[in-house]
Amino acid sequence: MTQRDILTKAPITLTQEQATVGNKVLRNTYLLLSMTLLFSGLTAGIAMATNAAPLHWLITLGGYFGLLFVVTHLRNSIWGLAAVFALTGFLGYTLGPILNAYLSLPNGSQVVMTALGGTGVIFLALSGYAVVSRKDFSFMGGFLMVGILVAFLASLGAMLFSIPALSLAVSGMFILLMSGMILWQTSEIIHGGETNYIMATVTLYITIFNLFLSLLQILGVMSGDD
Repeated sequence: MTQRDILTKAPITLTQEQATVGNKVLRNTYLLLSMTLLFSGLTAGIAMATNAAPLHWLITLGGYFGLLFVVTHLRNSIWGLAAVFALTGFLGYTLGPILNAYLSLPNGSQVVMTALGGTGVIFLALSGYAVVSRKDFSFMGGFLMVGILVAFLASLGAMLFSIPALSLAVSGMFILLMSGMILWQTSEIIHGGETNYIMATVTLYITIFNLFLSLLQILGVMSGDD
């Protein structure tokens, strides 16, 4: 008998306890996510104000995976919070030069604001739907993991071989995949599949980060700025 079978046959008091735990994790996740987004915006603003040069993609990937490893290792300690802010602050800093590049273009401000607004609307709509509907989206996990791996490898290929069409297609893939990740991760929190709010925050932050970058690229191309 699986754990899910046990839970469905458990007394109503256990179900209520799980709901309480899930709501607490969700509340802590949203709070920490809001703080990390603000901190990320601050570091992005610093990079923009200082006209920081874009980091080499190898440095960006190394910093990202390195800090992600640290967060995962410290996820059950108070130092995990510091690691989360280090990771999100680093990613925010890498975003600064990208935003400066778009803002220097004729329609750059409109593109950036539209991408930012679109990201917010997509996240709030999908996360809100998962919370209100209480549907179980755990079945999407395997598909999303494979899809993200394929999209990541395709993005590396587009960057290494300078294939704009592939890069644009990858952005479209990431929008769909990140939208699915929002549903999946929120559902995991609600149904007890994810009980660590630090890891839940990191997943949702990275989802929002990739969603924003993908929208930014597609909108830039559509406006003729990219």
